[in-house]
Amino acid sequence: MSSMDNRFVRIADMVHDSIVDGPGLRYVVFAQGCVHACPGCHNPRTHALDGGVLISVDELWRNMRSNPLTMGLTISGGEPFLQPGPLAELARRAHGAGMDVWVYTGYYYEELLGMDRCVPLLGNADVLVDGPFVPRLRSFGLEWRGSSNQRLIDVRRSLESGRVRLYDLREDLFGALESRLLTRPGNSDIVNTQIN
Repeated sequence: MSSMDNRFVRIADMVHDSIVDGPGLRYVVFAQGCVHACPGCHNPRTHALDGGVLISVDELWRNMRSNPLTMGLTISGGEPFLQPGPLAELARRAHGAGMDVWVYTGYYYEELLGMDRCVPLLGNADVLVDGPFVPRLRSFGLEWRGSSNQRLIDVRRSLESGRVRLYDLREDLFGALESRLLTRPGNSDIVNTQIN
């Protein structure tokens, strides 16, 4: 499945102000189309490759920026890596605004490394939640994932080290929060006042 070009993406939905799809207040894009058909999938309506709506990356970006409190972008699905080009562009814009980017996929990280077309989106993800949902491994005690085979991968550290490095919220929390506050226009004075 491919969209017309990198200016458009087929989505099932978008959600403002999520607090369950990664840390902080998030904007979530549910990509349309999935080839995994995981038993027990919580988004089966996203599976049809020709379902959903075609929307421009520009329109998604405007919609996402309508809430200045949004701290991050989460790209879920469906399968985002069926449309890596336009979603990578949205992720680049989010990074440019000081936001982090989480991507959920039914593929494993190691599989994505071997798919050249997926590199742009993978390279623009901060955290990858990888692997199919497996009902027998389901647990309500897991943060930000549905089954224990799924991993929260720190993509940058994994790419740099050449091996999978798991995301650790405790490591990321204070550094990322300070960085996000400092990169938002007008926030550096607030942070400097509180630190000094």
